[in-house]
Amino acid sequence: MPTDVVRPRLLDQVRDRIRFKHYSLRTEQAYVDWIKRFIRFHGNRHPSDLSAPHIAAFLTHRAVELNVAASTQNQAQSALLFLFREVLARELPLLDGVGRAKVPVRLPVVLTPSEVASVPGALDISHRLFGELLYGTGLRVMEACRLRVKDVDLSRRAILVRNGKGGKDRITVCPNRLVQPLRAQLRRAGEMHARDLGAGFGTVWLPQALDRKYANAARDWCWQYVFPADSPLHRPAHRNRAATPHQRSIVPARDAGGSPSFWHCQTGDTPYAAPFVCDASARIGSDIRTIQELLGHADVSTTMVYTHVLNRGGCGVVSPLDRLASAGGSDGKR
Repeated sequence: MPTDVVRPRLLDQVRDRIRFKHYSLRTEQAYVDWIKRFIRFHGNRHPSDLSAPHIAAFLTHRAVELNVAASTQNQAQSALLFLFREVLARELPLLDGVGRAKVPVRLPVVLTPSEVASVPGALDISHRLFGELLYGTGLRVMEACRLRVKDVDLSRRAILVRNGKGGKDRITVCPNRLVQPLRAQLRRAGEMHARDLGAGFGTVWLPQALDRKYANAARDWCWQYVFPADSPLHRPAHRNRAATPHQRSIVPARDAGGSPSFWHCQTGDTPYAAPFVCDASARIGSDIRTIQELLGHADVSTTMVYTHVLNRGGCGVVSPLDRLASAGGSDGKR
């Protein structure tokens, strides 16, 4: 006698499909959140009763009434198209008519050397190494938070970034100045891990079911976080050490340092790329392709965006008024 198959709830189906396609956790969280908003917008109706006009109405409300950014609108559209095509298996022809918002081309924020230098000094000692690591290696925030002990090779001054943007691995350079501070940080993390093991805990989250394949890997030192949180996460069966969220400390340090620029942790890869591009001397020994690899960009055109603000452009042209002053036609006084 066949058993009844219990159909999972809609959001559980969404999560299962996203994980089946190996999307990132952040993508899963964003898609689920947008689908919840879509359902609430249409009076908690089930999406199987909705269609392309309902998607267009939702996106129009976001763009016109809430004035969201084009990238936010496109993320919402991607989430809803994933819901209809991948979960509900509805390939509606009208969905192709839902156009994507045009994302404006923005130049990234580039910090001056004095602005960059002012921030690490204003950071608390417990966060300073993290901030310097972002600037010195070009790591993104979550890449640095999730950095494991086994991926730091101080003897070769290399840092291996696992599952970076786009799910790609890459190797970046570790600055000489951070070798000793990182060694000290690893000693502190090792002492914390030893205390956890003595208390019967000391596990971390492992990717792709490695904890089932290797029973004791979650307790191995090589898998621990370089920047573990001060307090473990309490779980029913065990206590996990999570990574430390350092990003909240950057903005107060920016303000304390007197930097007028609007920037945060995500601005870190721009000043990292700036010295390579600005300094044309052979001592650097780096070209745009090398910077592309270090930053983990899929296309060199993405890296080139970071160089646009570093070229002097119009600032390299002498103003006619300055030419007049230099020629003696004006003393520059008013």
